[in-house]
Amino acid sequence: MSRPVEPGTSCPIATNALIAGATGFVGARLTAALRESGASVRCLVRDPARAGDLEATGAGLHVGDVTDAATLRGAGEGVDVAYFLVHAMASGGGFAEREREGARNFAQMAKREGVERVIYLGGLGDDSVSEHLRSRHEVAKVLESEGPPLTYFRAAMVVGVGSESFRTLRYLVGRLPVMVTPSWLRTLTQPIGVDATIEYLRLAPEVGESIGREVQIGGPQVLSYDAMLDRMAVAMGKRKPIRVPVPFITPWLSALWLGLVTPVDTKVARPLVEGLTTPTIVTDPSGAEPFRVTPESFDESLQRALEEEARKR
Repeated sequence: MSRPVEPGTSCPIATNALIAGATGFVGARLTAALRESGASVRCLVRDPARAGDLEATGAGLHVGDVTDAATLRGAGEGVDVAYFLVHAMASGGGFAEREREGARNFAQMAKREGVERVIYLGGLGDDSVSEHLRSRHEVAKVLESEGPPLTYFRAAMVVGVGSESFRTLRYLVGRLPVMVTPSWLRTLTQPIGVDATIEYLRLAPEVGESIGREVQIGGPQVLSYDAMLDRMAVAMGKRKPIRVPVPFITPWLSALWLGLVTPVDTKVARPLVEGLTTPTIVTDPSGAEPFRVTPESFDESLQRALEEEARKR
């Protein structure tokens, strides 16, 4: 499990936090982690019916939608730090504009209501080849220009139950003993476990060096997606899939293929595949150094996720 370098030491956390995207994969875990640290947490949610688990942690709710500025009024009152973890890719075409609009509304609300910091989790990689990655980076620019001082975390695949990338790997290995291998499977990435990701986010309010800067985070290994498939097979106790190379398969066909053999929605698969064609590795580790977090290996993160998934069945 990810941990500070000096185990057992405690770190004070901002006492009042707002989380937009709290019902998501990262947001729900961050809510629980902040509550366990003694923080007061307010969750911005569109549908309170989906927020039962958040309320069970003792978190408060503010019902609103980042794309509707009027519903955000009061969300930031009394808040020290606001986390922006909202993604609109699953809503289909035009998601990039919706993400920028949501970021703009959220940032302006945070600044107007006296929030001291905004913390955002985006993606690693060259944003020139992928609308998904480009949108992630544009959101950071909007938050930075319109709101309070920003800490901009950038990560590649986050390994954990609920991650679309993790689900994709697991379903590919579980369902396909033989699979086509598009060229993007050779792309290098630097996956990080969800525990380490949450620890970085949790600690950010007390790491002054992270104010107003980009923080690239990743696990200890740089791997290809092909290698991650093999490691997933080992972790699941299955034979490694037989590959049939198809070097010229397009992102559209790859997305269609993923949509047919995994539960990933085609609206998500297309921009996701486009992002897989560019390396997503840490190029500047200096921003992460003050956090003194040691992420676990990919294999450890994978095993932890599979065990958690088995417990939930």
